[in-house]
Amino acid sequence: MINESALVESRSLRDGVLERTDVLDRVKALSLLPDGLHVTTAMVAAYFGVTNEAVRQLKARHHGELSGNGMVTLQGPDLAEFKRDVLSRYPGGYPQPRSSLTLYSRRAVLNVAMLLRDSEVARQVRRYLLDMEYRARTHPVDNPVPSDSASLDDRIDQRITHILGRTVVPMFSALIETSGEHQRELIALRSGVQRIEKRLRQHHARLQRLEAPREDRPLAGVMASMDAMNGREFEEHVAALLRRDGCTGVVVQGGGRDRGVDITALTAHGRRLVVQCKRFSPHISITSPELQKFVGAAKVLHDSEVALFVATCPFTRDALDIAAETGITAVHRGLLEQWSAGTPLAALE
Repeated sequence: MINESALVESRSLRDGVLERTDVLDRVKALSLLPDGLHVTTAMVAAYFGVTNEAVRQLKARHHGELSGNGMVTLQGPDLAEFKRDVLSRYPGGYPQPRSSLTLYSRRAVLNVAMLLRDSEVARQVRRYLLDMEYRARTHPVDNPVPSDSASLDDRIDQRITHILGRTVVPMFSALIETSGEHQRELIALRSGVQRIEKRLRQHHARLQRLEAPREDRPLAGVMASMDAMNGREFEEHVAALLRRDGCTGVVVQGGGRDRGVDITALTAHGRRLVVQCKRFSPHISITSPELQKFVGAAKVLHDSEVALFVATCPFTRDALDIAAETGITAVHRGLLEQWSAGTPLAALE
């Protein structure tokens, strides 16, 4: 097997295993910021048991590679937005940066693990990665499943069921017929095997029902792709949905001069539309103060006829009540998934 130090020397080798970010938590729990997506320089240093300066020096030497894998430095309006939307929710738990803040995605943290020489945790991550790669290459799966057939787990379930039904149960039946001394025990064992066979068949039937295509099921991966976006990418995604549904004059405001909204447009019927976009982690909720602030911007500053508050997370009950009372359409995570998957948004009709 390749020595773990090879990952430090070979970028092509690193690129080949960058998708295996689950290895980080298998070696050691990785704490994330409240957005559920990023860590700071100090958090990276704590994970690997090195100094902040060691991480900063690594960043300087490999800035291009790390940036390509999700490292970003926030400044100015972007930093202010991140502090307002994420760090302000947990003022006592996270230091407030002054002029800039470097954030690392899980992919970037894995990239650091493959570059950091003087860290036992990083070495463990590299060894784990190479061990997984070695096993995948030297222990290929017999009779690999074609892309248009059932999954490997599905095939294994069917094979086990076949063996139990066609081989093990008849074997017990033959033994029962010829055995007098242990007949009761053999009958009990046969019953147990038959119960297992039945459960496997039921399990297989449930998997087929769950995995079968359904017209009312949103496209797979819709929310996962949005969770991986940054704030600006999410705004552009929502703008694309508006255009898809017939809106015109769609403008993504951005920056610090948005007057409380992120997108302005006209609906297909010419009504003035404003949108607030929040790309938060699913465990965070939109609260009533945020709704109240948007109501003022939408109704007073922009004189809108249609107002959408679009979020990748839920809304609190109070926030939903305010939205209903003021005519704001709260597009929560579930509704956003349906809209992104092709269902038109009723408020735009």
